Amino acid sequence: MEFKVKQISSLEKVRANDNLNYDEIHKKSVLAGERFSYQITMKSTNTMFITASVESELADHVKLYYVREAFMDAPVTGEVPMEDYITQEPGFMPDILVPLEETGYQMTVGKDISTIWVKVDIPKDTAPGTYPIRIKLSGNKHGRELVCVYYQDMAIEVIPAVMPEQKLIYTRWFYADCVAVAHGVEIFSEKHWELMDKYIAAAADVGINMILVPTHTPPLDTEIGTARPCVQLVDIEKKGDRYEFSFEKFKRFIDICKKHGIKYFEIAHMFSQWGAKCAPNIMVTENGKKDYMFGWHVAADSDEYVSFLKQYIKAISEELEKEGISQDTYFHISDEPSLESVETYKTASEIIRPLIGNSKTFDALSNYVFYEKGLVECPVTSVRHIHEFLEHDIPNQWTYYCCGPQTVFTNSFMAMPSYRTRILGFLLYKYNIKGFLHWGLNFYNACRSLYPIDPYMTTSSDKAFPSGDSFIVYPGKDCVYPSIRGEVTYEAIQDMDICFALEKLVGREEVVKMIDEAAGCDLRFDDYPRNKEFLEKLRTRMIDRIKRASKA
Repeated sequence: MEFKVKQISSLEKVRANDNLNYDEIHKKSVLAGERFSYQITMKSTNTMFITASVESELADHVKLYYVREAFMDAPVTGEVPMEDYITQEPGFMPDILVPLEETGYQMTVGKDISTIWVKVDIPKDTAPGTYPIRIKLSGNKHGRELVCVYYQDMAIEVIPAVMPEQKLIYTRWFYADCVAVAHGVEIFSEKHWELMDKYIAAAADVGINMILVPTHTPPLDTEIGTARPCVQLVDIEKKGDRYEFSFEKFKRFIDICKKHGIKYFEIAHMFSQWGAKCAPNIMVTENGKKDYMFGWHVAADSDEYVSFLKQYIKAISEELEKEGISQDTYFHISDEPSLESVETYKTASEIIRPLIGNSKTFDALSNYVFYEKGLVECPVTSVRHIHEFLEHDIPNQWTYYCCGPQTVFTNSFMAMPSYRTRILGFLLYKYNIKGFLHWGLNFYNACRSLYPIDPYMTTSSDKAFPSGDSFIVYPGKDCVYPSIRGEVTYEAIQDMDICFALEKLVGREEVVKMIDEAAGCDLRFDDYPRNKEFLEKLRTRMIDRIKRASKA
C-alpha cells in the first residue's frame, strides 16, 4: 500500500485528480490574534478510513474541516480569456468546508486526493514563542484494523505583536428568505431565527462586520412585478394618514448581530434596483387586511410613498438611536443606478438624506457624477472603475465586485486561483479603501429570484453568473458550512490588517513602497503579480519587519 501525504498552503486549490506537485510547508510566523490556515492532502492506493486528531498546546483553537468539492456548472459566462483561471470547463472544484467533528473526525481516503483544511485561531493573549501543531492521521480498514499512522507537524511562531482590530467595513448581502427556503422552514419560526443566528455567526467568522438588515424585504434581484418571500422585520399598520411601526422582530435581529460582533448595519434599499423608479415591496396592514401597499405598482416619487417614507425612516432612525447604532448605519437608496437614471436617483436621494439623522448613505455605482452631484456620501465603486474615482481622493471610498469583471481584476469565482481573491487585501490597503461590498453571502436563487436553486447542484444561479458569485456559504443540515473562498477573502483582510500593524512602526509611505517593490510594479487593481508566491513572500517580509521592530 502506498500512502502519500503533503502539508501545503491555503492558497492551493487541490482537485481530486491533481498530481500533488505542491511545495510543502512546516513553519509559519504569525501575530497574536491572527488566523492561520493550511491544508493536508492525502491519497492512497488502497481505500481506507483516516481518523485525524490534533496534538498541540493550541489544540482548543484548532479546527479541522474536510474539503468537499462543489460543482461548477458555469465557471465563466461568455467568452473569457483563459488567463488567471484554473479551468473554464464545467466540473468539480474544492470549496466546501465541512467540520470533521460531524464525521467523528473520520474521512475516506483512496486514489483520489482527499484534503483536510486546518484553521488555527491564535488567541490575542498568546505569549510570544513557537507552538508546534501535530496532526495525527491514523489509517484503518472498516474501523478496526490499524493500517498506518502518519504525523504532520507545523511550527507556528507567534511574534511579539498583536493583530490590530479590523478597520475595513466588510459586507456580503445576507438573504433571510434564502435561509428559510434552503432549509425548508417557516419564515420567522423559531427554527428560522436559529438558522439566521448561525448564518450571521458564519459571516462574522470570516470578517464580515456589516449585515444587510431587512427592515423590509430588500428589493434586490427581483423580477419586475414579482415579490420574494416576505422577510420584513418591521410590522406596519396604517391608520388614516398615520402609520404605526412595531420593531420587535427588528430588535431581535439586531441583538443577534451584536452577539456575533457585527458593528455596522445597512438598511434595505428604499427604492427599486437599477434606477429607483418604484417603491420596494412593503407589507402594510390596513383595516385588518395585510398586503403589499407599496411595490412595483407605486412610483418612487408618488405623494403616497413619500409621505410614508417620512414616517417610516423617522421611526427607523429613532430605533437606531435607541440601539446606539445610528452612526454605524448606512441607508441604501437604489442599487447600481445607471447614468440614464441619475435624475430619478437624485429625486430619491433628496427624499432620503434629510431623514436619516446621523446615518450615512451608500450604494453600488460606477459613474462619478452621482458623487459629484452630492447624491451619495460613500460611493461603492466596481473594481473595474475604481481608479477613475481614486483620482478624486474621496474620503469614504468603497469598492465591490459582482458578476464581473471576469478578466484581470480580483474576484472570488470558483474557477479562479486563490491568489486572485487574496490580492484584494493589499489593494484595499494601498488605496485606502474604507469598505468592501459583495452582493452574495447566501443567494440561493436563480437570476431575478425567479425560483430557488439547490446550491449543491448549481453554483451559478442557474448559469446566470460565474460559479461561486452568488454565495460563499453552503446550507448544511441545521447548520451552515464555510468555504475556501470565504476563508481566503478573510486572509486578504488580515493582509490589510498586517499592513496597518506595520504602518504604526514605519509609516504608511514605507508600507506602500514595500508593496510596490515586492510587486515589481505600481500595484493597481488591474495590474498585480499573477502568483501566490508574491503574496506569501510579501506577507512574510512584513511579519519579519514587525518582529524586528517589536524587538528593537
